[in-house]
Amino acid sequence: MPEGDTVYRTAQNLTAVLAGQQLTRCDIRVPAFATVDLSGTMVDEVVSRGKHLLIRIGEYTIHSHLKMEGTWHVYRPGTKWRRPEWQARAILANAEWTVVGFQLGLLEVIARGDEQSVVGHLGPDPLAADWDADEVLARLIADPLREVGLALLDQRVIAGLGNVYRNELCFLRGVLPTRRVGEVGYPEKLVTLAQRLMVANKDRVDRTTTGTRRGARTWVYRREGQPCLRCGTPIEHGRLGDSELELRDTYWCPRCQT
Repeated sequence: MPEGDTVYRTAQNLTAVLAGQQLTRCDIRVPAFATVDLSGTMVDEVVSRGKHLLIRIGEYTIHSHLKMEGTWHVYRPGTKWRRPEWQARAILANAEWTVVGFQLGLLEVIARGDEQSVVGHLGPDPLAADWDADEVLARLIADPLREVGLALLDQRVIAGLGNVYRNELCFLRGVLPTRRVGEVGYPEKLVTLAQRLMVANKDRVDRTTTGTRRGARTWVYRREGQPCLRCGTPIEHGRLGDSELELRDTYWCPRCQT
């Protein structure tokens, strides 16, 4: 699933071609909103909030979530699309650009004043201007018995973190994903590091937490059985989730993380 930095870059890309331009086409291919037509309306801005994308058009907001397969593409008129048309869920166009949302996990049109109903539950976003590290820390430590690996994926704690960051943060702070939050030393450093990593990657197409000099973009994520980049111990793999349906892959170094 795309993480917050990916959605942030998507918002930046869409802003560059849509903001300040009048729509010449608005085709929402979701049954509940198929009759919505915002053609002739000016696009004000496109912003991200965690893993959510908000396209603000006049009095309305097109709200989408990429989930696992979703993506937004930008094309010049007449350019061949890189995905089949049957996967398109939204088509927005102006005189110079066509923007297509493919296989969006969630797509809806809401009144702009109702945005809090879809993103109001989220914790602070590391890439937002109103980032509040103290608020994230308070939400994180509110349940000291919860596994830190679960807390980091909880969008109500911090918006935008996904499985890559969850695994990498636990490695960099030397804690197992299954460690209880109350047992994590200096949890404020975990919060600060989360924001630093996301800010460092917000303009990168290829996310990295190691720096290119180490020959790998991640310390532990998807490196099961490979040697730890610090100590050489084989990386281990497991699964962690609040329920069977929410199990996600975890990776850790049994020597560097305790």
